[in-house]
Amino acid sequence: MSNNSNGIVVAGNIIVDIVKTVDCYPEIGMLANVSSVSRAVGGCVSNTGIDLKKIDPSLPVSAIGKVGKDDVADFLLGQFDKYGLERSGVTLSKTQPTSFSDVMSMPSGERTFFHGRGANAEFSPADIDIDSLSCDIFHIGYILLLDAMDAKDSEYGTVMARLLAEVQKRGIKTSIDVVSDSSSDYKSKILPSLKYSNYAIMNEIESTMLSDLDAYDENGNVITENIRKTMELMAAAGVKDKIVIHCKDAGFCYDVATKRFTCVPSLNIPKGEIKGSVGAGDAFCAGTLYGIYNGWDDEEILKFASASAACNLFAENSIDGLREKAEIEKIAEKYGRKEI
Repeated sequence: MSNNSNGIVVAGNIIVDIVKTVDCYPEIGMLANVSSVSRAVGGCVSNTGIDLKKIDPSLPVSAIGKVGKDDVADFLLGQFDKYGLERSGVTLSKTQPTSFSDVMSMPSGERTFFHGRGANAEFSPADIDIDSLSCDIFHIGYILLLDAMDAKDSEYGTVMARLLAEVQKRGIKTSIDVVSDSSSDYKSKILPSLKYSNYAIMNEIESTMLSDLDAYDENGNVITENIRKTMELMAAAGVKDKIVIHCKDAGFCYDVATKRFTCVPSLNIPKGEIKGSVGAGDAFCAGTLYGIYNGWDDEEILKFASASAACNLFAENSIDGLREKAEIEKIAEKYGRKEI
């Protein structure tokens, strides 16, 4: 770990995932077989926060979010305690249950989510003691899935953007993550926050919704030039330091100051070894944040982030596949990388 001592705050969605492994995703009225059911942590705070602690148990990581007064919250907070995730910033809703997602996961790695927003919909700046923050990086997600944060603000565009601006005024670097939501207005809810973000981390679909460019060609190959153009648009919208975009086949980083574009292919994990991909994006995000926190160069960040995401594929839930830094690096050495 670097000489930094104040660590990372991970704020936003706290969710319980009910992961059901199915043999197919059926058409309406048809049946799919469920081979296993398990309960696991989910959401930006739970996944990214715990992943960071698994990567480096000595790294100070704090959780900020909102849960209901129910046994699901007890389970989630118990997991935070188990992995050493500081949770005094987690508040309780008086009216809403803890957020949940029913995750339908196929052996190939694809998954579909059925989500109940619950207490996350209430989570707002009023739940955060901004003046007490002493972290180096304040990471929050997911935009599009935090109703109060996504609400309009007459001056900043969204409540989230106002919050990020206030955090930056305290000398803290800000970072955002996004969720894939086919029903949301990406531009109106994401663009305002870019102006007050030091780092923006999201996947290829979420990001290209901002640029109206295709992420893939007719053969299903990622269009690297469109990814780069999207990152340049995001930089023009105000991201101050780095933009990181990830997809199944590669990770991309754009350094705003130097305009340097870096691409690193994903590890080539055999399909037979993949047990699921729930939380793979959060694992990539955790690896990215860890690299940024420690001052690594862009290629090193992407290599580690992709290896973190690859580890996630070895477990059906969102956190069990993650390992400590040294083991993640061994995974990177074991498997070759894809060609894109």
